[in-house]
Amino acid sequence: MDDLPLFVLPMVLFPGEVQELRVFEPRYRQMLDDCLLDDRNFGLVLNDPMNPVNHWDGPMIYGCEAEIVHHETKGSNHFLKIIGGRRFRINRIIQPALPPFDHPMLSSISSEDGYYPDLETILDLVPEDSSSSKLYIGADVEFVDGLAQTNSQQQTMLKSIMQEVLKRIGVMMNLDDEILLQWVEQSPLMQVIDDGAESVYSVAALVVNDLETRQQILECNDVDESILILSNHLSTFIEEE
Repeated sequence: MDDLPLFVLPMVLFPGEVQELRVFEPRYRQMLDDCLLDDRNFGLVLNDPMNPVNHWDGPMIYGCEAEIVHHETKGSNHFLKIIGGRRFRINRIIQPALPPFDHPMLSSISSEDGYYPDLETILDLVPEDSSSSKLYIGADVEFVDGLAQTNSQQQTMLKSIMQEVLKRIGVMMNLDDEILLQWVEQSPLMQVIDDGAESVYSVAALVVNDLETRQQILECNDVDESILILSNHLSTFIEEE
């Protein structure tokens, strides 16, 4: 079992997916400092408002390890480029030392202008009997096996999904039928599909914005089931148009 700092967001990261983050909250600035100092990764997990942790939104059970591939600072903001690594399952949540700033416990440092106090001021409010001074949620996690490699039939299904999405984009661009067919066949987006285990995630990252659907795919341990979720999502999307 491993312990991971958790970045809890309305966001789902897939293995192999590249995303960018802006870090500005004190709890996550502290987490970033810890990760950079110890050269370690963090976990990115979809938030779960129904299961709060010390009055913060708690994490969903499944998340994705995030590796920092680029970091720069602009004023009080930190900008990260991350890439998704291993999937994991949370076994035990480690509570943050303090609740959110709108909690009565932190009324002495709350501000109506939206500015955060400095980290030292915040840490002074951590109770003496607290087992940790970490402001962010952590967890003991168990990394889970990745998906199996895709076979030729599964690759064909993924290509069909990608082709359907590209066709609809081409129609919106007013491409005529002959050019549209050529544009779809030659699109570099089709190259993300191969026998690699991350093909499902590559397609999902490109075509799925719905967080619930993304989370279902992240939690899924079977390639065929993942493709079925993708297909059903695409069908629903087309019907709603």
